[in-house]
Amino acid sequence: MKILHTADWHLGQRFLFQERAEEHQMALDWLLETIQRQHIEVLLVAGDIFDINNPPNYARSQYYTFLTRLMNTTCRHVVITGGNHDSPSMLHAPRPLLQALNIQVIGAVSEHRKDDLLLLKDANGQLELVVAAVPFLRYRDLDVSVAGEGGHERVARIQAGLIRHYQQMGEWAADYEKSGVPIIATGHLYATGALASDKQDNIYIGNIENIKAKHFPKIFHYIALGHIHRPQIVGGMDHIRYSGSLIPLSFSETQDTKSVYILETEGASIKQIETLELPVFRRLKTIAGSLQKVKEDLRRFADKEREGLRPWVEVIVETEQVIPQLDQELKQFATDMELEILKVKLKRNYQPLDLQYLDTPDLSDLDTLEVFKRKCESYGSAPEELEGLIQSFRELQDWMKEKAEES
Repeated sequence: MKILHTADWHLGQRFLFQERAEEHQMALDWLLETIQRQHIEVLLVAGDIFDINNPPNYARSQYYTFLTRLMNTTCRHVVITGGNHDSPSMLHAPRPLLQALNIQVIGAVSEHRKDDLLLLKDANGQLELVVAAVPFLRYRDLDVSVAGEGGHERVARIQAGLIRHYQQMGEWAADYEKSGVPIIATGHLYATGALASDKQDNIYIGNIENIKAKHFPKIFHYIALGHIHRPQIVGGMDHIRYSGSLIPLSFSETQDTKSVYILETEGASIKQIETLELPVFRRLKTIAGSLQKVKEDLRRFADKEREGLRPWVEVIVETEQVIPQLDQELKQFATDMELEILKVKLKRNYQPLDLQYLDTPDLSDLDTLEVFKRKCESYGSAPEELEGLIQSFRELQDWMKEKAEES
């Protein structure tokens, strides 16, 4: 049996006000062609199918069209689990119909958690794969809220709740240990040792890892993870992996090679794991230096022959003085170039002492949590207080998302 592990599609993402429908479609087309060419029989998608809870209609159309086109391939089973960006209710809306097509969607933990242990069978009704389909675990799934509890205690309870959930899934999966088929788990979290290109690690509290590789039950022959956008092995354990995203989702990911994993099974074991790299559909590039150097590098970059969509560029000009209308100057300079400048930043190499503390960050560089964190720090919140405040803020975000979905 051949299994393909992917994650973090983030369909519907708007990147600095630019839609990414075209390159996402190219990535999905490539994925479909790969499934056909490699004769993939099982597709695992480990969370963050969409970028926001209420994705635009074109993103939903891309998702459902892709699933429909899978019907004409060798792929017999699809397992999709929700990520922290996904709306469980939206993913679950067509669930009965998708189940009839052998597409299993676990957007959130089921009321009866054992229902998330999926038994995938062949056309003759014979068991061929067991999947502990674990989506992103929300606070209500982990039972971590205790009045008056400090930040460190909450972190410990989150980690204990995650470990407990996987241990329970492992115990149920153990009933099939002698069945002669592989047992696989999914997850959408930050595991110890994973390297992130950007801020995907801020999923529960700060930069604290959610679970260590050694805490995943040994019953699982492979653990397909999502959330970190850089493909990698976790904790030196070859069978625990992040597949990464299909396309670079920020300028910080421009050096990452995007890929999927293809697992080939033999009996109850994983015989081989192959890394298959994706093409670069649109190049994202950061160019930094003095204004003169930036212009030279822009011209040099634009003159290179390349395939794919028009590149998007972030420019960082390093200077000792303010340059009036810098954004307009650079965009005018690049008018006839085969690239588009999406972002221009000014990096001051020198500031008078009395101006150093007036330097404010670009809000486009900060996520909501980072803005909240800085606001708390400005009011003098101590580090131990800050962890508890961040925990409460995330719980409030989850509650607001749930209420929005109910309305």
